[in-house]
Amino acid sequence: MKISTPFTPEIIKQLKAGDTIELSGEIYTARDAAHALMAEALQNGDALPFPYEGNAVFYAGPCPAPPGKPIGSVGPTTAGRMDAYSPALIAAGLRVMIGKGDRTPAVVDAIKQHGGIYLVAVGGVAALMAKCVIKSEEVAYGHLGTESVKRLTIENLPLVVAIDHQGKSIL
Repeated sequence: MKISTPFTPEIIKQLKAGDTIELSGEIYTARDAAHALMAEALQNGDALPFPYEGNAVFYAGPCPAPPGKPIGSVGPTTAGRMDAYSPALIAAGLRVMIGKGDRTPAVVDAIKQHGGIYLVAVGGVAALMAKCVIKSEEVAYGHLGTESVKRLTIENLPLVVAIDHQGKSIL
């Protein structure tokens, strides 16, 4: 199934655990260091580096772009590294996350409570996934280097629905 961002509640509700999709549009990268800063921003009442509504966070730290390419290798990071921050970010409006690996019960509960979804990407194929990236732009936390928040424009990124909005899981 082909899906384009932004995600709407209707799109999220139609996706079921085990569905495969090809995602196109804009997504944002963020790993644990950026998640810690976003959680701190929430606690301080500061603005987040991008609007969560309708957007997806890809747990990835892309490699620098080689000449003539928008990005280097980009593959999923283990989602559990973000689980300490995810319930608060989900409560603040984040609904779509992309990573690899299982999630804690607290994250699954937040997904169910707020109508979110967790998508998984295949690990180990970062060079192939980079071919789905059309454009990459740093938007926040540049001091984190490869772990800065980036806005990616993607085309047909292959993903699997691992946890749907009802908390059903294939993991």
